[in-house]
Amino acid sequence: MNATPTEVPPREGALCRLDAGGAVADGYQPPLDDAELRAAFRLMLLTRLLGERGVSLQRQGRLGTIASARGQEAAMIGSAWPLDPRRDWLVPQYRELPSMLRMGWPLDRLLLYYRGHPLGSVPPEGINVLPVQIALAAQLPHAAGLGWGLRRQGSDAVVLTYFGEGAASEGDAHEALNLAGVKKAPVIFVLQNNGWAISTPAAKQTAAASLAARAAGYGMVGEQVDGNDLFAVYEATARAVTRARAGEGPTLIEALTFRLGPHNTTDDEKRYVDADEFADWEARDPLLRLRAYLEGCDVLDEAAEAEMRESIEAEIGAAVESMEAQSQTSSGQLFENVYAELTPRLRRQRQELEGGAA
Repeated sequence: MNATPTEVPPREGALCRLDAGGAVADGYQPPLDDAELRAAFRLMLLTRLLGERGVSLQRQGRLGTIASARGQEAAMIGSAWPLDPRRDWLVPQYRELPSMLRMGWPLDRLLLYYRGHPLGSVPPEGINVLPVQIALAAQLPHAAGLGWGLRRQGSDAVVLTYFGEGAASEGDAHEALNLAGVKKAPVIFVLQNNGWAISTPAAKQTAAASLAARAAGYGMVGEQVDGNDLFAVYEATARAVTRARAGEGPTLIEALTFRLGPHNTTDDEKRYVDADEFADWEARDPLLRLRAYLEGCDVLDEAAEAEMRESIEAEIGAAVESMEAQSQTSSGQLFENVYAELTPRLRRQRQELEGGAA
């Protein structure tokens, strides 16, 4: 679909390829072929439907607190897509479920995490994804260290990690970015600026017009993109991957986006987000934007999407059944996946708790 974009990007200077109406500039060729576009759209749709089902399950008491990715799917999927799941690594925060799925994390295990089951945080063998991190920015030093370690081992693997504009105010963020810059660690820091750190607006966090501009102070490349534009996010990340593999160090990508809902299921965004602002961002919904483009290119139609939805709902249903079948817990699980070998003190505690031999 060739047309001149009419949407003003979220901020002047941010890279934008696909406008809110699903149009691209004349002559522009998306970085993904038709099969990849359909796959990316399916993952975006799966994320949206999984978020809706997850909230329903949470309300029924079958899952714990849910942090939906609604509205931020393009920022996550577009950044994870250029990675090679066989060698690269993902270090998520707590909202990046589509990125984890893209890297091979099983859907039922992801649901086990939201169930509060210990297995939900155990990376399956061969899946290069670290566990979900709730503490703001605490995952960033891990990502920097992982990237530095991989480079010291002679690997050309890349590490992708996420954080928000709220986490960007944490000391761990500064320390990780600084270390990655000094060591030229192959780390891509994707800062999802969704405008709100729970109920605190970005304007109360920083006076800077661009958080990507901080990259210069850490000695790395910084780029600001329209985070609701799958193509723009993909392009920026692909460039960052190429630089990292070539030994040119880390990149900071600021993806300007918006969460179309509460921070999580304990929150009510209507108490602090202006209705007009919310409606403005709803019009930039990344799912609707990509759908419009695909329909205009005859890559997707109503029948194909209906079939896609049916298969996704079946996939989610099977994952829920599997999750609930595995969800039995025991007190002994408190001691699993903490140490390779339990300390004497922990062995005594387990024996006391379980009333059996340690």
